[in-house]
Amino acid sequence: MVGGRAPIRTLTILSVSKLTDVPKRILIGRALRSDRLGETLLPKRIALPVFASDPLSSVAYAPGEVLLVLSIAGVSAYHFSPWIAVAVVVLMFTVVASYRQNVREYPSGGGDYEVANTNLGPRAGLTVASALLVDYVLTVAVSISSGIENLGSAVPFVVEHKVLCAVAVIVLLTLMNLRGVKESGKLFAIPTYVFVAGVFIMIAWGAFRGIVLGDDMASPTADYEIKPEHQGLAGFALIFLLLRAFSSGCAALTGVEAISNGVPAFRKPKSKNAATTLALMGGLAVTMFCGIIGLAMATNVHMAEKPAQDLIHNGVPVGSDYVQNPVISQVAEAVFGHGSFLFMILAAATALVLFLAANTAYNGFPLLGSILAQDRYLPRQLHTRGDRLAFSNGIVLLAGAAALLVVIYGADSTRLIQLYIVGVFVSFTLSQIGMVRHWNRHLAKEKDQNKRRHMIRSRAINTFGAFFTGLVLVVVLVTKFTHGAWVALLGMCIFYVTMTAIRRHYDRVAEEIAAPETPNDDSVRPSRVHSIVLVSKIHRPTLRALAYAKLMRSHTLEALSINVDPAETKALKEEWERRGITVPLKVLDSPYREITRPIIEYVKNLRRESPRDVVSVIIPEYVVGHWYEHLLHNQSALRLKGRLLFTPGVMVTSVPYQLDSSEAAKKRARRRSEWNAPGAVRRGPVEKPRRPKEQNKKEPSKKG
Repeated sequence: MVGGRAPIRTLTILSVSKLTDVPKRILIGRALRSDRLGETLLPKRIALPVFASDPLSSVAYAPGEVLLVLSIAGVSAYHFSPWIAVAVVVLMFTVVASYRQNVREYPSGGGDYEVANTNLGPRAGLTVASALLVDYVLTVAVSISSGIENLGSAVPFVVEHKVLCAVAVIVLLTLMNLRGVKESGKLFAIPTYVFVAGVFIMIAWGAFRGIVLGDDMASPTADYEIKPEHQGLAGFALIFLLLRAFSSGCAALTGVEAISNGVPAFRKPKSKNAATTLALMGGLAVTMFCGIIGLAMATNVHMAEKPAQDLIHNGVPVGSDYVQNPVISQVAEAVFGHGSFLFMILAAATALVLFLAANTAYNGFPLLGSILAQDRYLPRQLHTRGDRLAFSNGIVLLAGAAALLVVIYGADSTRLIQLYIVGVFVSFTLSQIGMVRHWNRHLAKEKDQNKRRHMIRSRAINTFGAFFTGLVLVVVLVTKFTHGAWVALLGMCIFYVTMTAIRRHYDRVAEEIAAPETPNDDSVRPSRVHSIVLVSKIHRPTLRALAYAKLMRSHTLEALSINVDPAETKALKEEWERRGITVPLKVLDSPYREITRPIIEYVKNLRRESPRDVVSVIIPEYVVGHWYEHLLHNQSALRLKGRLLFTPGVMVTSVPYQLDSSEAAKKRARRRSEWNAPGAVRRGPVEKPRRPKEQNKKEPSKKG
């Protein structure tokens, strides 16, 4: 028999989903109805750890990156670190103040992309989107790699298996985010607040010991010496070094833009709550960054880009076996003491919050991907919410890209961080330029003086932000290009070209299928319809297909069979005549025993003879319920349908015949709470209608 497979695919989903439904529900939870989206919105206390965990946690590695760069010129260059910290603080306040304008004016969640796209045009918007997508992927890779290194200071096994542990954490974070934003936010809030509290306690206790008690606090590397790669730097070389150290310290600003992209996830009033969260995040990040830099100077923390060679202890290089702990770990050991309770708590919280800092990207990337998909720059699947009302496809795509980077770069945060910063400052700069244009456009129309004064003040903030972030972008490109920033730029170019190609494809298809104003071949009624029923044997599926074809009242109707085996063809003709079937039977010879080619050629000949006519090919099919039965039936139909779909003027109709096994599949599906048809998961569980109370009451029995 020749048959099709379309409904069989539905039953395949049913049988496979039966096997995967239970573990899926255990891992990510029960599907939520679309009308429960409002329940997933975040209050400020949860939005802070969800969207600000990246800039808050970056204080765990940003100070170390500053010292690593300065170590090139030796310990003597460390006295520049407070001034670099001041420059980073000024930049942080500038960016936070600028983005507070963004979230008020563009609360839809498009963030930098929407600002640039609206005010600077699609190309600028796509550039910003490319930069943000690269930055989000790097955020996951850098944060988790840094967290693994921090955890490795207490657990050696983690350092020995860095890549494996980093990929495992990515998988765990992915599952947590697939459960939904609010649920994952509750899990992330505790370690984030513990980390913030631990850092503030460390800063306060360190300041008290140093200033009030006069204790001499020394880090584990206080007695170490640094062999400078370039001793006695001066002039342009020193300025270049300081600029490179500043650009590394700007890692503390990564993730600031995530709040502007996540405004729709806040509770109402969304813009006000997002602006408040931004200000709170900026204040916390600046205080912690400056405090750690100050304590690092007070405790004589020494770091080197190549510790095995350049870090000297007792006149001898420490060697390749030496593990260089992060700055925050060394400061905590100096302030609290190695192995103390507070030291262990802060070490664990630091590792956790670095892992969870990736959550900023897990919220920003899928939301931005959804907006880009809506604008037809990315596949439409990224715009669809999953079972838990999260953008599941975007989450999985982000996890895969980040895991690939971790494997390629061996989970080394120092190598990965060189790729960082470029994307975020591209988006910062273009966004602020776009905001300046936004205010200029509104000022040209606004007559109210109070509103004009507010707009002029906001424009001044965004103008300064555009200038400052643009200057930093130039510094980052100059100082980091050869150290790995070119990889980030390459990634941006790849995203840009890919999204442009996707948009071009969608536009071309939309233009091709657009409904015309005047009638064309697709809207004009065909002159005639030729119906063809494919037949291999006379059985119930064939008789059902013939009965259906007669109901269509086509201009011509015929049955078509392929002569592969002469004996079977002869038996078919004899039974056709014996039964007195009124539909004419046409037999096509196939000397090479092919089935698909003769049918295709016959259909094409009909179309050539009558171009304005339509050919309707009717295929009887089996509907089966077991996976192994799919291998035994309908294989010829699958190939035939694939060819017929590419033949203009041909319509393909499947007439299903359900075997007993399909009933078994239905019964299995009915045991569950709902029929798992395509799209049913996103609609949520279907509530069964309740019967009226009167129907629930038992009727009194009637005795005869």
